Amino acid sequence: MVVRSVAPLSVAKIAGLLYVLIGVIVGAIVALAALAGAFVGGDDAGLIGSLMGVGAIVVFPLIYGCVGFVSTLIGAVLYNLVAGMVGGIRIEVA
Repeated sequence: MVVRSVAPLSVAKIAGLLYVLIGVIVGAIVALAALAGAFVGGDDAGLIGSLMGVGAIVVFPLIYGCVGFVSTLIGAVLYNLVAGMVGGIRIEVA
């Protein structure tokens, strides 16, 4: 079987969702680091650390998901162009 083309929007939706999940994981790590820094810092560090932690949980998934969606959409369109010229990827299914 040879994959000669892919549906760019379909691939981009799946990749975008996967990148959102990665963004949640990275955001949680950043939030934990911000909270750890808040415990070490002074009086204002607690408020700043808490705001950065909450912001990371919201912002990172949005940024990762949007960038993942757009870059995968562009990559899928480019794959279709290149696969049309060279023949695509050969996959053996058992």
